[in-house]
This record gives sequence, C-alpha cells and structure tokens, in this order.
Amino acid sequence: MDLTEGLAEVVKNGASNLKGGARRRFMAGFVRLLGQGGQRLAEEVLGWNRATVRKGETELRTGVEIADGRANNGRPALEERFPSLLEDLRDLVEPFVEIDPTLRTERTYRKLTVPEVKRRLVSDKGYSEQTIPCDEAIRLRLNKLGYYPQRVRKSKPQKRSLRPTRYSSISPR
Repeated sequence: MDLTEGLAEVVKNGASNLKGGARRRFMAGFVRLLGQGGQRLAEEVLGWNRATVRKGETELRTGVEIADGRANNGRPALEERFPSLLEDLRDLVEPFVEIDPTLRTERTYRKLTVPEVKRRLVSDKGYSEQTIPCDEAIRLRLNKLGYYPQRVRKSKPQKRSLRPTRYSSISPR
C-alpha cells in the first residue's frame, strides 16, 4: 500500500484525536494494513514511534490494554502522601528567594540547597527522617514552584572606556 500526502494527513489527524490505548490500537491496525515494512513506513512518513506501534500490536493480539506510564502503578503521588508539602516548601524557601538583578528574566532563584531544605523540613515542619521525600523529588517540586537553584549574579558595573593617560602606551594625537 502506498501512502499519498492526503491519506497520510487524514491518518495523522485520526490518530491525534485519540488518546492512550485507543490511539495505539488505531496505529497498529493501520500499520497492519500497510503490510510488511509498515512500521518503518509509518515512522518515516507519519512520524509515529515504532515502540508505540508495537505496544498497540500487542494490545490487538492479546486483547488486553497495557497501562500507560505512572497511572495505576500502585504508588500514590508525592502530593497525595504529603498534602501540605508544596505549601511547606514555599514557606521555607520564600524568605531566601532573589530575583534576577538584571531584570532580563522573571525567574526566582533560591539560596537554599536541597539538602538544606530537607533539613529544615525535618526541624521546622516536623517531617520524619524516614518518610521525607528524596532529594530529586524535592528538587523537582521546587522547580515546579518556580524556585531555581542558581546563584544570582551581581550586575556588573559598566567599565569605563579607555582613556589615554600620560603613562599609557596609547598617546593622544
């Protein structure tokens, strides 16, 4: 089967209107119609990921939908386990926040490191050492709140222009 531009556009739009398992099964069904080499053709022409198409083919073959990503993996999200975590992080970090002195960006930078934030969560907010989230989880939440870990560079004063002096190698003429 040969893919024309019009057919490729219609199939792309059809796939983009679907989500999750329905989309994968649609993609796999279309690739089956293409026949041998269909996965590679779909990857080149339609921009589909071959691993996604294979997952859809497995779903078609077995009749069982494969779960997507983190959904239903059995572990609750960090915000569900610690409902006040984001508020506590905001309370701890807000006094130590600076903005870009050059005012080129609207980013806010925190002076506290992640281990220091963890230590303050335990000492100030009453979290226990055993159940506190890992460094990476706290770093991601701080970034999500808009507190980035870079030091604020002081704005540099403008340098004076070169002026010839009596002792300089550049002489005024």
